[in-house]
Amino acid sequence: MTTRDEAFQIVTRYVKNASLINHMLSVEAAMRYYAEKLGGDVETWGVAGLIHDFDWEIHPTLEEHPSAGAPILRELNVPEEIVHAVLSHGEGVERVSIMEKCLAAVDELTGLVTAVALVRPSRSLYDLTASSVKKKWKDRAFAAAINREEIAANTQAFGMELWPHVDNVIVAMRVIAPQLELEGTLLPDGSPRA
Repeated sequence: MTTRDEAFQIVTRYVKNASLINHMLSVEAAMRYYAEKLGGDVETWGVAGLIHDFDWEIHPTLEEHPSAGAPILRELNVPEEIVHAVLSHGEGVERVSIMEKCLAAVDELTGLVTAVALVRPSRSLYDLTASSVKKKWKDRAFAAAINREEIAANTQAFGMELWPHVDNVIVAMRVIAPQLELEGTLLPDGSPRA
């Protein structure tokens, strides 16, 4: 088993972009949330979420990422269950386990949640709701690179309704809002900072 600390060392060894690291931390938080909710192994799911994009800076194309990163993970003795989950969030590898389906369902969505939080007056996750994300969802010019159809399809394949799923991801990300620098002007209870 690769520990969370070992996984974070892999991330910091291969990733220098702080926004990409925050994305992987967000996916980790969502994976841990769902592992607890669905009876999965919290550490395994969390590690899969944390390292899923570890090779993006060295393999920044969809042709290479994540397939070219898999040999590196195997060389680092990352369990095959996690390697397969990482591979399955790309193209061409079938998502079989619920963990793999979860990874696909939360990956792009965490980016959209972050983008919506950053344009709110509070710049915070603490007052963000699915209804705020829904308003921005309809605005195709907002966060245009985020594929809404893919999020919807992956959420359905995961067995979730879209907007409750969005709420769950927001709740999961709130746990690490300070680490993500998404506290903004609010305290965790939603009240203004002094």
